[in-house]
Amino acid sequence: MQVLKHIKRFPWVTNVTLYGCLFAGGDFVHQRFSRKGEIDWRQTRNVALVAFGFHGNFNFFWMRFLERRFPGNSIGMVLRKLFLDQTTAAPLATTVFYTGVSFLEGKNDILEVWREKFWNTYKTGLMFWPFMQFLNFALVPLYVRTAFTGCCAFVWATFLCFSRQSGDGTAAAAFAWMFTPKVAMAVKETEGPKDKQSDTIPNQEYELQNTKDLKTSVTIAETRPRVDNSCPEQNAGGSCSQGTNTNSEI
Repeated sequence: MQVLKHIKRFPWVTNVTLYGCLFAGGDFVHQRFSRKGEIDWRQTRNVALVAFGFHGNFNFFWMRFLERRFPGNSIGMVLRKLFLDQTTAAPLATTVFYTGVSFLEGKNDILEVWREKFWNTYKTGLMFWPFMQFLNFALVPLYVRTAFTGCCAFVWATFLCFSRQSGDGTAAAAFAWMFTPKVAMAVKETEGPKDKQSDTIPNQEYELQNTKDLKTSVTIAETRPRVDNSCPEQNAGGSCSQGTNTNSEI
């Protein structure tokens, strides 16, 4: 209750601060799960600057503009707010994120990442933000709508930071990033015994082949005609031709 009291008393400061911290927290979570080394605090700082400098402030005044233009939470007013939000604010916020972070990093072409990933990111956002903003416009009071958007932006910022660093702006790439390590580990565990088995198979075949060769050589030795050293001439059957001739002559 004390938090809500402070938000009512200082709506701009509290909403923008909560939004910015949650948005920057999304980058921290992305780095924490993506890297095994230290956190790149410079990257988190750049994301926080964009969040505090634009996203938080823009969202705060945007919500008030929509409420003045389409007051109330009837289904018609909510749908009008939702349509305008997704066709105007959503692409603008995505554009500022990609170009703003690239500018703070000192890139020569700040539109390079935006050209490559904006369209996929916007289409992915249409699978997430309309549902969140529908709840926001229909159920959440105006003075905490930016804070509620910040809670949703925590998840969205994690996706944005992943898309900017190594993704392509699609949900499929994000799910692959989340679940591939576990699948790879499971495959590695299943392939381990197979590799050991495959290593033993050539040895077994080699030993079997040597055994076959040994048996073959023994068989050949047994069937080969014996040579009598006392008889210099032998026929194909192994008999001594010299002795035969001598007997015939006698």
